[in-house]
Amino acid sequence: MAIWKLKPACKDYVWGGRRLVDEFGIDGGEICAEAWMLSAHPDGVSTIVNGSFAGQTLADALKNHAEFLGTNCRRFGEFPILIKFIDAKENLSVQVHPSDDYALAHENQLGKNEMWYVIDAEENSRLYCGFNRKISRNEFAARIKENSLVEVLKAVTVHKGDTFFIPAGTIHAVGEGILLAEIQQSSNVSYRVFDYGRNRPLHIAKALDVTNLTPIDTRGKSYPHLAACDYFVVDKLNLDGKIFSRASGTVSDETFLSVLILGGDGEISCGDEKFSLRKGDSFFLTAGAGDWEICGSCDALLTTMP
Repeated sequence: MAIWKLKPACKDYVWGGRRLVDEFGIDGGEICAEAWMLSAHPDGVSTIVNGSFAGQTLADALKNHAEFLGTNCRRFGEFPILIKFIDAKENLSVQVHPSDDYALAHENQLGKNEMWYVIDAEENSRLYCGFNRKISRNEFAARIKENSLVEVLKAVTVHKGDTFFIPAGTIHAVGEGILLAEIQQSSNVSYRVFDYGRNRPLHIAKALDVTNLTPIDTRGKSYPHLAACDYFVVDKLNLDGKIFSRASGTVSDETFLSVLILGGDGEISCGDEKFSLRKGDSFFLTAGAGDWEICGSCDALLTTMP
C-alpha cells in the first residue's frame, strides 16, 4: 500500500464555525470547529477510505504495520503527530501546553509542541503568542484571577500565509476570524486559563507550573522549512498549474509523508496508485512507498518525521 486517503474526526467545540463544511467539503455537522485530518489519537482517530485498509482507523492500521511509519518513528512509543484544520468563528481560550515530561507525569500522554499555518484571516484578526514582557509567577496568577491576563499577552495581527511555531510552555490563543492548519504532537492536553466567560473548566495550577514567563519569538521561518523540530518537519508546496504545475519526491524507509491540501485541485500518484485531489483532502503515504508526484494547481503542506 502506498497512499491512504483519510477521513477526519471532527469536533463541534462552541467556538467553531461552518467554513470547514461549506468551503472544504468536510462532513462535520452543524458546527465543525476542528477536523483532525491525520490522527491516531484516541480522542479522535482518522479513518482510511480506500484500498484494502478501507474502513480501518489509522491507529489500527499502523498498530499492525509499524513499518509504514518509517525508521525515524522508532524512538516514539506511539504515532507522534496530529494534523488538523481549525475554524475559529469565535475566540479560542487562552491556554498553554505542557512539555513531555510534565504531561507524562500528570496526564499519561505526551506534551504538545505545535505550529500554525494561517490559511485565511479576516481583517485585523489576531493571535496571542507568549507575553509582551517578562512577568513573574505571582503577576501571572494575579492577572488570571483579575481577568486582565490579555493585557500582558503579545497580540499579533495575522494574514494569510503566516506561520507560527508554538513550543510547549508558550501561552497562546487563536482569535476569531482565523482559519488555520495545525501540525502538533499527538496530544490533547491543554491547560485553559481564560475562556471569555464560557462555563468550561480552567486549569490554573497546572498552567502556573508549565508556562514560560519570558517573551519568545514565535514567528515561523520560510526557509528551508516552514517548521522543523524533533517531532515534525513541515514544508509548503505551491503549484500554480502553469509555470509550476508538477512536484515530485521519494518516500523512503525513514519516514511517512503527510499531504494536506489547503486549496486547488490536481492529482497525486505514488507507484501504481493515483488519486484526484481537492481542497480539504488528506493523504498519508506510507514509509518506503517510493516515488510520488503531485500535479495541478494547488497549495499543500507536506509533513515528515525528522
